[in-house]
Amino acid sequence: MENTTNIMKKLFVTIAVIALSAGLSFAQDLSEVTDLFNNAATALNDGNKTDAFDQFNNVLDLATALGDEGKDIVGKCQELIPQLAVSLGKDLIKAADYDGAVAKLKEAVEIAKKFNAEEALSDATTLIPQVLNLKGADLIKDKNYAAAADVFKEILAADPADGKAAVRLGQALNGAGDTDGALEAFKTAAANGQEATANKQIANIFVKKASTALKAKNYQAALDAAAESLNYNPSANAYKVAGTSAMNLKKNAEAVKYLSKYLEVSPSAADAAQIKAAIEALKK
Repeated sequence: MENTTNIMKKLFVTIAVIALSAGLSFAQDLSEVTDLFNNAATALNDGNKTDAFDQFNNVLDLATALGDEGKDIVGKCQELIPQLAVSLGKDLIKAADYDGAVAKLKEAVEIAKKFNAEEALSDATTLIPQVLNLKGADLIKDKNYAAAADVFKEILAADPADGKAAVRLGQALNGAGDTDGALEAFKTAAANGQEATANKQIANIFVKKASTALKAKNYQAALDAAAESLNYNPSANAYKVAGTSAMNLKKNAEAVKYLSKYLEVSPSAADAAQIKAAIEALKK
């Protein structure tokens, strides 16, 4: 994507050519449109991108009305306008105006398609999900989980194979209390290149369910959830919950298995001596 300096270098050459053609043709209308084009170029050179964008669009309409006589200006406007739209979108990103940036970049996409501006189309299309990710991350940071989920759903609607967005969607849904939705999102992430991260998140959900069930003395539900957590990502906490639940269910062999694994992965645990005594008692 060309920066503003490069755009201006080409623009000044074009201004000279257009002005010359206007002088040679003695076409009053073309001369006036050329002046307006030059004014737009000056606005761009002065850093007034928004004004330049609006002026170039106006010049485009006027030059188009001139037919063949205005085709050189039309062509240059069609080259500059998509680039400017993307540049304005980037400025909004820098200002952390993510909604404004997405709107401008979507506008850039439509303009680029209309004028067959492939580079601007590629730039805008690439930037949109990046901006949405920034917006979604900020919303998660602010614990606005429902809004964050909507953002990541938008990203996935455009690219269902975006595994990182699926992870973020799972985090947002989990934060919003929708654990079933979170699990589905993490499974989507796992299927799209984010298996390790997604499996850790899934395991965390199940170990929390297991801990909650254990506190409620719903030992079978606790054992089932802990075992499910271990299927995705082994952890000391899951082994301990599974072993404690199995012990309360009088499933001694399972209790020994899980509690022994707990000590294996966490040998320096504060309750290690107590767990060892429990294991010996279960073996009798």
